[in-house]
Amino acid sequence: MSIWTRISDALSALASGESLATVFERLRTPPERSVAFTIAVIALSAKMAKADGLVTRDEVTAFREVFTIHPDDEASAARVFNMARTDVAGFDEYARRIAGMFADGHSTLLDLMEGLFHIALADGQYHPKEDDFLAQVGDIFGLSEREFLGLRSRFVPDAPPDPWAVLGVEPDTPMDEVRAAWRRLVRETHPDRMLARGLPEEAVRLAEKRLVAINRAWEEIDKAHRL
Repeated sequence: MSIWTRISDALSALASGESLATVFERLRTPPERSVAFTIAVIALSAKMAKADGLVTRDEVTAFREVFTIHPDDEASAARVFNMARTDVAGFDEYARRIAGMFADGHSTLLDLMEGLFHIALADGQYHPKEDDFLAQVGDIFGLSEREFLGLRSRFVPDAPPDPWAVLGVEPDTPMDEVRAAWRRLVRETHPDRMLARGLPEEAVRLAEKRLVAINRAWEEIDKAHRL
């Protein structure tokens, strides 16, 4: 059974009258967490697209870079997107439900935010409404300001490059602690760790770009320290 078939089953439950809270509660545990993660990215992407008022071909392409959708499953994927986009519930309600569903894994919420940033920047522009949307979602998810700025500095071309923010440390942090933070992030970015957090296999490819940014940030800080 493909992930999109399982997603379709979850949507059928919603259509039959089950509440979003009930369906999400059932998706809390593996292997259904991958279904929950995918629904969360699609739903919040739809709400984000509604925030800036436009869904571009680039954003659709970016989504396909994160999730491989077989032609037979495209209708199910579109159904999730359209349901979220037209739902009267606000994005904050979706975000709170998702935060509750992954309350035991802060790293998973960071993974989800990373996917949203990837889709937001797909068209080469970062709309102020997208920034406001992502900032509010990040706040609901419990991201610290430094975590949010670290994500933004990695994805937004005009954002000030901040290797410290990428590693989630302050500029006055001792080097041994900076090194420990870098190694921890490298471990957390390993595909096996990401799959264990409930990400679908397709989404793990985001780890490749994350690892490049993490290593680049460490190299920049380490080089400056040695001068």
